[in-house]
Amino acid sequence: MATATNPSAALTRRSVLALGASSLLLGACGQEPPGDPGSAAPDGPELLIGASLELTGRGAALGVLQERALRITVEQLDADGVPVGDHRRRVRVDVRDNTGDARVASQHAAEFAAREDVCAMLGGTLAETSTAIAETAQQQRIPFLSLASGDGIVQPTAGRTYVYKLTPDADDVARRLAELVRDQGLRQVALLASDGLHGRSGRQAMRAALRAADVGLSRTGALPATGLDVAAAVRRLTADADRPDGVVVWAGSPDAASAARELRRSGYDGPLFFDATAVTEETLDNRNVTTMEGAYVVHPACLDESTLTNTTTAALARRDFVFRYIERHGAFSGFAPYASDAVRLVADAAGLARSADRGRLRAFLEQQVTEGIAGAYAFSPERHGGMEQDSLGVYTVSRGDWTRVS
Repeated sequence: MATATNPSAALTRRSVLALGASSLLLGACGQEPPGDPGSAAPDGPELLIGASLELTGRGAALGVLQERALRITVEQLDADGVPVGDHRRRVRVDVRDNTGDARVASQHAAEFAAREDVCAMLGGTLAETSTAIAETAQQQRIPFLSLASGDGIVQPTAGRTYVYKLTPDADDVARRLAELVRDQGLRQVALLASDGLHGRSGRQAMRAALRAADVGLSRTGALPATGLDVAAAVRRLTADADRPDGVVVWAGSPDAASAARELRRSGYDGPLFFDATAVTEETLDNRNVTTMEGAYVVHPACLDESTLTNTTTAALARRDFVFRYIERHGAFSGFAPYASDAVRLVADAAGLARSADRGRLRAFLEQQVTEGIAGAYAFSPERHGGMEQDSLGVYTVSRGDWTRVS
């Protein structure tokens, strides 16, 4: 299991992450940490987690992949069970389909919170569903780990004490994108962002990051709700002869690839830049692979296939996960397996708390500093959006696959 520690300790965050990664690897491979007595069959009550995911409808491109990651990790944990106090517990996740509807997600959250045996919740790959769950989680005082992008999910922290977000902060992603644009010598770019909280976070972050990088923002556009025609938004962005040097698309799948196709159809042939939510299996499928060739994305480290030959403890844990995923589903396209990390964070917190009590879990989640499958996390009382910025890399599509640039 990953080791949690107090972020205010004298050790640096990165050194603590390095120490914690080795114990995470042992947990990922179903082995005992050094010093533990021999493994025993689980004998305690289940560690029950409620999950509300987009398995159909809007957000399914991300939600289905998270469910796959979740099931792989639960099977790994259940090989020996999770040590909680004097018992070992099996992990069970009650997964429900919210269809991308915030009202359904809110109902799921209320039902989970009403059950005394549910110790925590995870889910919501869309900002809207995650926000709905977060509101219930805070009211009912049950820990919730969000898998969505949108900084407002955990802000203000004083009003989101039971809510944690695993995805990168918009400011960190925007900073890397703006630096990439500047380093390529581009003078001005246009920004095309999705509707809702995720898009609003992106617009705000990109404006600030581009100013800091001394890159002009020629215009901004808003994508319509998922499933609607994006052609009109693209035409407004590229309507006249003064076309931008580059276009940043801040949108999740499938909207990201739809926007890219329409940009190419409009005659725009410049570079394309995406935030992390664009990366799913659908993004590089046969319909999109030609359009996406040469595009850039800022994404957590799990997108880097070079980790398959890396021998650091964190990379070995990722390799084990990727091999299991390929064995089960035939291919791995590099999406961020936040759900895998979320269930491990809950299990680790339960082990450290020696309890599944919701209040104790929240307290230990707030101190977690660990290396996960998607990247590194460092939560604190002041910061509930925990992915570390140095977990992010810049990637480009080369010959139909993601290749690390920096």
